[in-house]
Amino acid sequence: MLSRLIQRSRLLSADPNGPEEFAYLEMQYWAASISCLSVLAFFLWHLRRAPSNGISKYFKYGSLSIALYLMTYFLSFLLKTDGGLMVMTNMVYMLCHGVAAVILIKHILEKFPSCSSFGEALLVSSGLVLYFGDMLAHTLSKMDFFMSSKEFIHTPGTRSDMTTIIQGNLLGLFLLPLLYKSSLQFWDYCGMEGKQQTQAAEEHTRKRIGSAVFYISLLVVLMFLVPSWTHLVQGLKVHPFVWIINYMFTDSHERLALCAYWICVIYVSVRRFYSISKQSKTERILLRKYYHLVAVLIFSPAVIFQPAFLDLAFGAAFAVFLTLEMIRIWEIYPLGHVVHQFMNAFTDHRDSEILIVSHFSLLLGCALPKWMSSGLNDRPLAPFAGILSLGIGDTMASMIGYKYGVLRWSKTGKKTIEGTAAGITSVLAACSILVSLLASSGYILSQNWLSLLIAVTLSGLLEAYTAQLDNAFIPLVFYSLLCL
Repeated sequence: MLSRLIQRSRLLSADPNGPEEFAYLEMQYWAASISCLSVLAFFLWHLRRAPSNGISKYFKYGSLSIALYLMTYFLSFLLKTDGGLMVMTNMVYMLCHGVAAVILIKHILEKFPSCSSFGEALLVSSGLVLYFGDMLAHTLSKMDFFMSSKEFIHTPGTRSDMTTIIQGNLLGLFLLPLLYKSSLQFWDYCGMEGKQQTQAAEEHTRKRIGSAVFYISLLVVLMFLVPSWTHLVQGLKVHPFVWIINYMFTDSHERLALCAYWICVIYVSVRRFYSISKQSKTERILLRKYYHLVAVLIFSPAVIFQPAFLDLAFGAAFAVFLTLEMIRIWEIYPLGHVVHQFMNAFTDHRDSEILIVSHFSLLLGCALPKWMSSGLNDRPLAPFAGILSLGIGDTMASMIGYKYGVLRWSKTGKKTIEGTAAGITSVLAACSILVSLLASSGYILSQNWLSLLIAVTLSGLLEAYTAQLDNAFIPLVFYSLLCL
């Protein structure tokens, strides 16, 4: 967020809506900071009675850092406002972000302990809180209160229809579990009393009823809840699905050709790699890296020739992944067992029976830099941060390191110096090719090669040393370095 703020500050004079968007981005930065600080404060609160002197020292320094940061926020905000209702509402808004982040990270660490570390859980919880906070801000800004909605929260008026549709669909899918579970409980309360069945028959009936309730709930969300929200926030007169179809058939030759290309690549790769995973002794880590290369084949042409359409495609893919994961977890007939068998062939130690995160992390690692680069952008390589770092760098580092690596970075780790060098070299080579392609498409590279070399090298070293989920952290770090 800080790197994006620095980048937007360079573009204020070139964008007539720049000051308004910069102010809102600054508020999002503070919201993300407050979320992380709230989690840290909660963590320190649990350590306050620890007898260890070392922990007591960390508690004092951590508390002092939190207090200084909060004072900086209050002073910077008070200097930019006239006080009054605007200050109070924004303070409450930030406080809600912090409380929500604490509640969410507790839930993640308790429900999915094997799927995430503390750092990964912090990234997910603060990201979700920020994303839904943005939805809440745009919703409240369109509603009439006893006070002016603009006094309550101010959002920029440059939001695109596509962004609203993507957010609306994701909002509906995140609310789907609540609707599904509530409907099942209501059905059990009303329909199952007094019925005597064998345990097997009861289980079979329950699964069929649960499947029917899931599909009905999904239909209600997509047909009614999502259109209602997009109409409220953006004033869309048509259903989001109708808008998407109209968009696809505008400039249809290029977009439909791209869709056909995607379908062919996905079909061939899924059939090929799934059969390899069943029949050969190829290491599972290498099979997953092959999918990173497939991500490069899928996303790179779209970033260059149809960047706006790729935003929509990323949102659709994430929505499909969410739906399939719900179907797998709840064993929804008839796809639940099939999806579980397929996804189980590509899991690693971070995945569990409860939640499989590998495919989400790869998709979001490629999508987030592209989504965050929307609007004016003076760093044309920034949208490629996820594709370059995961599809090229991480893949080459894993393959070269696995086959030819000898010198390890540490005695206990698996990462090798040869793999890291291969990853850095491959990303630099890919950047040189991309610069030529982007130049032929009208882009101008405003970033010098020295800063690009530093960004690539630091990202490669992070991949070698980090114990966190590299699919999530490396693209964001690489994107941040490219934006500077």
